[in-house]
Amino acid sequence: MNLPSSPTLDPHVVVLFGARGDLARRKLLPGLYHLVQGGLMPEEFRIIGSGRHAPDGDFAEEVRAAVELHTEGDLDDSEWNAFAERLSFVVSSAEDGEDLATAVHEAREQIGEDSRTLLYLSIPPSAMSAMVEMIAGTGLADERARLVMEKPFGRDLESAKELNAKLHEHVPEDAIFRIDHFLGKEAAQDILALRFANGLFEPIWNREHIAAVQIDVPEDLGLEGRGSFYEETGAFRDMVVTHLSQILGFVAMESPASLEDRALHDAKAAVFEDLKPFDPERTVFGQFEGYREEEGVEEDSRTETFVAIRAEIDNERWRGVPFLLRTGKAMAESRRLVSVALREPEHEIFATGSSESTRPNELVFELTDDPHITLELRVKVPGPTSIVTRAPLTLDVERQLNERGLEAYERLLHDVMLGDHLLFARADEVERLWTCAAAILESRPAVVPYPRGSWGPDPAADLAAPFGWRLPDQG
Repeated sequence: MNLPSSPTLDPHVVVLFGARGDLARRKLLPGLYHLVQGGLMPEEFRIIGSGRHAPDGDFAEEVRAAVELHTEGDLDDSEWNAFAERLSFVVSSAEDGEDLATAVHEAREQIGEDSRTLLYLSIPPSAMSAMVEMIAGTGLADERARLVMEKPFGRDLESAKELNAKLHEHVPEDAIFRIDHFLGKEAAQDILALRFANGLFEPIWNREHIAAVQIDVPEDLGLEGRGSFYEETGAFRDMVVTHLSQILGFVAMESPASLEDRALHDAKAAVFEDLKPFDPERTVFGQFEGYREEEGVEEDSRTETFVAIRAEIDNERWRGVPFLLRTGKAMAESRRLVSVALREPEHEIFATGSSESTRPNELVFELTDDPHITLELRVKVPGPTSIVTRAPLTLDVERQLNERGLEAYERLLHDVMLGDHLLFARADEVERLWTCAAAILESRPAVVPYPRGSWGPDPAADLAAPFGWRLPDQG
């Protein structure tokens, strides 16, 4: 990896609750290994996996299989063996964490008295409060501990407030890291850089020049064995109140005073205060056909697997500009786009060559691990006519700069070890977003069925008028 040098990190004991789950196998454990390869882990560290059920065999072999699946090329045996020596697994639960606390205490003694504990809670929202009580009761949440929480942070405003209050009984806010991996993506941070580091864009980043913003995250995958989780959560809680709203904050915030974490959070919290509560009349819920036959799903389930919302921000910069949010499972393809549609020139003198050419200029961010930024312009078709068509100017950031960034979870795990809150969610942001979500949770739209492999239910197309969704309305 071609990465800048990292500040010196304290020795760390990393505890992964849910270490045998899908997130740990796909992202967390491979991410920690890749940080070691990039020289971005502390010199001294231990990784303790934990959960209710111990592996049938060696935990390190289970981890190796996960790392091999999510790493390009073959593993270097000497690198792997050095990593594997620092792996262990201890059974724990919300009811019993004494063995885990003992293991963490012993590991911290081994690596030095200046060591820290990183407690990563990859567990369902319903288990969070009880797990926090266990962590506090066993002494795991001491003054050298940092607590990482996976979204969603609560199920509604009341539960979010209760959870934050419970956390603050035992852990100070500066030791709590509410992780939203979309904010760890290089492309999400490119939104900030493009806005605030370029005189070309910030002067036009307002309702006088921008006609609409879309934040669109369709997925072609179904539940992938996560039926029980989805029944508890649903697409609205899982994606809209978290990922999509946090990206909206990056797009819509006023210029922060600096890139210090407090300044960025203050700017984000301010735009969330101006975000109008989501309107059930401007929201479409969908459920893909066959969802109710999935394992762990109720046969009469009304859980939404698709959400589209037309949101508004009531301030001088954005009043009247629609923010279109969409996400869904089992859709036509997987994409992660932020597209900013610019207003048309007041006086049009050119003819367009196709219906596609009638779309406005759009600035598009691909929220992938390899960030791309595209500016869709109208250009004259070569030849003897004066017809214009659309053409993209695309920047492949990593290729252009010959620099490779970190995968989102890798960046955020490293930030936690640094104690850097910049790309995490603060308690007041979370509670405000649940306030905006309250009307939909109280008056849930009826779920409309949609075919697998489509672009979702037909009524969602009307929300994006007059331009329509950048990605097709129908598969």
